[in-house]
Amino acid sequence: MDILKRKHEVSVSIVVYENDKNLLLRVVSCVLESQLLTSLYIIDNSSTNRLREIFPQDSRLEYIFMNSNNGFGAGHNVILRHPEKMGKYHLVLNPDVSFAPGTLEKLYDYMENNSDVGNVMPKIIYPNGDLQYLCKLLPTPMDWIGRMFIPFKSIKRRINDKFEMRFADYESEMNVPYLSGCFMFLRKSVIEEVGVFDEGIFMYGEDTDLNRRIYQKNRTMYYPEVTITHAFEKGSHKSFRLFWIHVKAAIYYLNKWGWFFDKERRGINKKTKLAYTSLK
Repeated sequence: MDILKRKHEVSVSIVVYENDKNLLLRVVSCVLESQLLTSLYIIDNSSTNRLREIFPQDSRLEYIFMNSNNGFGAGHNVILRHPEKMGKYHLVLNPDVSFAPGTLEKLYDYMENNSDVGNVMPKIIYPNGDLQYLCKLLPTPMDWIGRMFIPFKSIKRRINDKFEMRFADYESEMNVPYLSGCFMFLRKSVIEEVGVFDEGIFMYGEDTDLNRRIYQKNRTMYYPEVTITHAFEKGSHKSFRLFWIHVKAAIYYLNKWGWFFDKERRGINKKTKLAYTSLK
């Protein structure tokens, strides 16, 4: 598609909290490189606005200091609740992500050619090149809570292998019920229809909930023809505070959708496993 016809079609929001300045500048640089960009919103949940001064002067960049930390989803909702602030597509982006020039353009073209897709996530790798298994089934209580307390690594590995869809071919496109919130390339019209992040979840699981609501009405696609890098660290495995936030998010989500009698989850997970179990 002609680049002149694609200009100013994508908005981006990044929620930050006391983040590493170098990582922030790297992801901001990646975003500002794109001619598709209409607006980049930095929503700062930090205790001070010291990060304001590090960002380059660019008319497309808007820094928003929240003066409080209301969570990941609530931060992005500052933009998602206002369609006039978004482009035709809106990217929910983590501050520890980086990508090559042309990435947003390829995802834009993919969405333009697939009007039934509400969210697309590219292939995601660690800085060392290893694949991140971020296509997941809808979580059961065992996936999110039970495995935290199981002392046997072999059992945890079996749970993770199924939950993270390691049975699938990560080199192929897939319609996935749970895509990671680190990079959500969303169709604005779909967000207007299904709603924004559920602010009952402070962090961990708000992406599960939103993607599930989108999946009910649209395809939510994993698209490995595009690759990004994510310097991902599981903070809840290293901090008791974050661990407890993770547990509370899981309880909230399961209370909302169902613990053991979630018929929709059972049907979606069964269909997904049948569709994408790899024969390789």
